[in-house]
Amino acid sequence: MAFDGLVISNLVYELNQTILNAKISKIAQPENDELLFTLKGSNGQFRLAMSASASLPFLYLTETNKPSPLTAPNFCMLLRKHIANGRIIKIYQPHMERIIRFDIEHLDEMGDLCQKTLIVELMGKHSNIIFCSSDGTIIDSIKHVSSMMSSVREVLPGRAYCIPATQEDKLNPLEVTEEVFMESVMKKPVSITKAIYGSFTGISPVIANEICYRASIDGDMPVDSLDADGKKHLFHNFSWMMEDVKNHNYCPNIITRGREPIDFSCFRLSEYVHTALDQKIMQNTDHADTNAYTMTEYDSISKVLEEYYASKNIYTRIRQKSVDLRKIVSTALERNRKKYQLQQKQLKDTEKRDKYKVYGELIHTYGYDLEEGAKQLEALNYYTNENVKIPLDPTLDAKANAQKYFDKYGKLKRTYEALTDLIEETKSEIDHLESIATSLDIALTEDDLVQIKEELVEYGYIKRKRTDKKAKIKSKPFHYISSDGYHMYVGKNNYQNEELTFKFATGNDWWFHAKGMPGSHVVVKTNNETDLPDRMFEEAGKLAGYYSSGRDSDKIEIDYLQKKNVKKPNGSAPGFVVYYTNFSLTVHPDISGLTLVE
Repeated sequence: MAFDGLVISNLVYELNQTILNAKISKIAQPENDELLFTLKGSNGQFRLAMSASASLPFLYLTETNKPSPLTAPNFCMLLRKHIANGRIIKIYQPHMERIIRFDIEHLDEMGDLCQKTLIVELMGKHSNIIFCSSDGTIIDSIKHVSSMMSSVREVLPGRAYCIPATQEDKLNPLEVTEEVFMESVMKKPVSITKAIYGSFTGISPVIANEICYRASIDGDMPVDSLDADGKKHLFHNFSWMMEDVKNHNYCPNIITRGREPIDFSCFRLSEYVHTALDQKIMQNTDHADTNAYTMTEYDSISKVLEEYYASKNIYTRIRQKSVDLRKIVSTALERNRKKYQLQQKQLKDTEKRDKYKVYGELIHTYGYDLEEGAKQLEALNYYTNENVKIPLDPTLDAKANAQKYFDKYGKLKRTYEALTDLIEETKSEIDHLESIATSLDIALTEDDLVQIKEELVEYGYIKRKRTDKKAKIKSKPFHYISSDGYHMYVGKNNYQNEELTFKFATGNDWWFHAKGMPGSHVVVKTNNETDLPDRMFEEAGKLAGYYSSGRDSDKIEIDYLQKKNVKKPNGSAPGFVVYYTNFSLTVHPDISGLTLVE
């Protein structure tokens, strides 16, 4: 995980610079596995947030306050009883572990000076917040771990605290010598990257890969593929990074792809940096990538952690909330696509209908002297001036054979007419479902999902319970401001697209949409101006490309026209439009430079 021992060391250094000797003025527990301390010290007031969440554990300084339950949980009450108004006298990280210990000095009920320790373990699903007495006895923890849950270590009141045994065989990277590195690391029968992160406490696969990259070594290669010089060069790069840790030369940063955060670190990740630079150079070429990496540097690791986890939580939470809706849409899409393929195959079979009609006519024309029991008729096709051989049923006369072909023709003609309508309906349903799937990809809040669910209910994909009332819609379209000050609006789903295009936009406003694919309607309010800058059209086109199913493409073709030329067919699904005259432009769907109005 990215929250490794090196990030912890950066965080501990920052905490020592800010909250060491600060007084704990408030303790809150806003979530079952989360604490929020308000601290006052010589540097001012700070809030320290920490979480033992199995999916996203964290600890960082924040300016954000969170509402707490009216009745404080037991663990929160216990901490208030013991360390409220206490002073943090020591903050440290044992042996580069993913653990932060806070030694807290406080007065007991008798007014005597006492010391307690709060231990925050940031270890993925094993994360915990443990409160101990000065002799190491566990007073309580935010999560209880019994012997039934773990055979390795119990975390229960009254037990002695011990560091998790998962790292017992690992070395402290700050203390390793070249001799130990060569003997303990460079002789393992695994890949170079795995040898590094598997040998040292606090080093994640991301950092191990970064060390290899800095040494210009392929980390996926086996250790024994390196010669003596290669191993020595690798150790030097490893040592240089550890020197940066010892000297607190950190560079907190977040790596994003598009708008989604994918990683963070307390050191510059060279591979991402070089990729981002390459993409920046290529941005004006035909090979630009909307999934290009971007590295943003910060002056505080707490800011990195807060922003990363806030952003990551949005994506994670919305993905989890939309799982059921995505399953409904994907199931309906799969069913309709199979039906569409079957209908297309059946339609292809009806292509023979005209041939059967001609066969019937030719038998009527030339079959008057047909011998009894004949198996075929050779005749001139007067439509093409070619001779054709017509198979016959020898048990039937010419008239009956002709009627048989006319019957086949009539059946295939009726099938063709019915299938043509059915295929159009199925294709419309597929287009509608694909637009809903794109809306789910665009959704950022639970309010956005509510409106999508309402559409699925209205069109029968979800049954509304009798007790359910129609949901109150709070979701609003995205609102951007162009570089030249024009207001641009982006629909998040089909209902918003419909509203934007046919109720919000006026005739001279400009309308944009990705060509030939599901996506948002983008409306630019022109205020009846006629001479608009080219940059505005390009930026609106980028929005239409980004909020479409083709956002990952290098280039997207965008159709744009004035709203007065956009029409809605009667009875069509929400957001479905037609237009017959339009302009086109090709854009790279990168909206990182556009201003979103909250």
